This record gives sequence, C-alpha cells and structure tokens, in this order.
Amino acid sequence: MFFGMFLMHAQEVAILKYKGGGDWYSNPTALPNLIEYCNQNINTAINTKPQTVEVGSTDILQFPFIHMTGHGNVFFSESDAENLRNYLLSGGFLHIDDNYGMQPYIVKELKKVFPNKELIEIPSNHPLFNIVYNFPQGLPKIHEHDGKRPQALGLFEEDRLILLFTYESDLGDGWEDPEVHNDPEDIRIKALQMGANIIKFAFEY
Repeated sequence: MFFGMFLMHAQEVAILKYKGGGDWYSNPTALPNLIEYCNQNINTAINTKPQTVEVGSTDILQFPFIHMTGHGNVFFSESDAENLRNYLLSGGFLHIDDNYGMQPYIVKELKKVFPNKELIEIPSNHPLFNIVYNFPQGLPKIHEHDGKRPQALGLFEEDRLILLFTYESDLGDGWEDPEVHNDPEDIRIKALQMGANIIKFAFEY
C-alpha cells in the first residue's frame, strides 16, 4: 500500500524522463491507450493525459505508478538514483518496458539505485499474472525482436515488488494505436490486459 509521501490521488500515473540519450518519449500513444483500457475495464479513474516527470525531480512522489520505456541508453546521476530509490522505498512503483535495446543500460543504471539488489524473474503464479486477467504462462510475447522468451523481472523490498522490468515482450508496442504496428487484435488485447494487471497490482499491493 502507498505511504504518506504521496500527495495526489492514488490513481495517477506518469512517464519517466531520463538522461543518456535514450528515447524516453517513444510509444506516445501507448500509456494513454492503456489508461483508457483500464478506466473502461478495471474501474480505475486515471487521468487520460499522463504527465511527464524527470527521474531527479521530487515530483515523482506525486505518482504511485511511473512508466519508463525506450530503445537505447539510460543514465542516472547519483542524485537521480537517490531520488528514485527514495521513491521506490516510499511506496512507489516503477514499470520499465524495454522497447528493444534498453536492457544492458537499465541493468547497469539500476545498480546505482540498489547496489545490493538483483533483478529476479517473477514466477508465473505471482499475483501480477492473475490479479484481473489470467496469464498462466507469465508475461505474453507481443513482438519478436530477438526471438527470446519474454521475461518479467523484478526488484523487491522484502516481499514487496517495487520495480518491474518487462523484457523481450514489448508491451508498449501492443498498447499503441492499432495502425502504428499493425498487431493482430488478439495480441493487442493480451498486451492491454497484461498492462491492466500491472496497473491494478501497483495500485493495490
């Protein structure tokens, strides 16, 4: 559950802006579409125009859920890392969706945030995969990229999942407007349903 540091209504989300040259702004229609899906299907009341927050700003404390994506380089300064660590330990939740090519950079930068934590694969029986929609095999595959299996990796504080890194799935591409990637409708629905699970989990756990 969220702690007292959060100032706004519990159901608000934001996009994380970071340094390093990676395209933090990619998939511009993704999060708005996911929000609309959640508001229509899982009884959320999220602002349909998500705000952008910088990783080093205390404004992140206003949002219980922050989404991060991109294809390339990520860089956290020491103050960025400290701010993000404080956010996550204060009850915040960060979802990082690798839009392809982000993985080596984000893994390195997360070591600045939590030097003693390792990303751990989340088992398919975790509530993340059945809190609303059931994904018995775990994270769905939305785009092929390198043909590797999709993985949901997490950082935990004691038993609480505080950060989710979705890799080799590319949920955000599935959330985008249909004409952007021409994904089959059943694939888009899987992506949106998994996204709805993530949102609900972040708000309730």
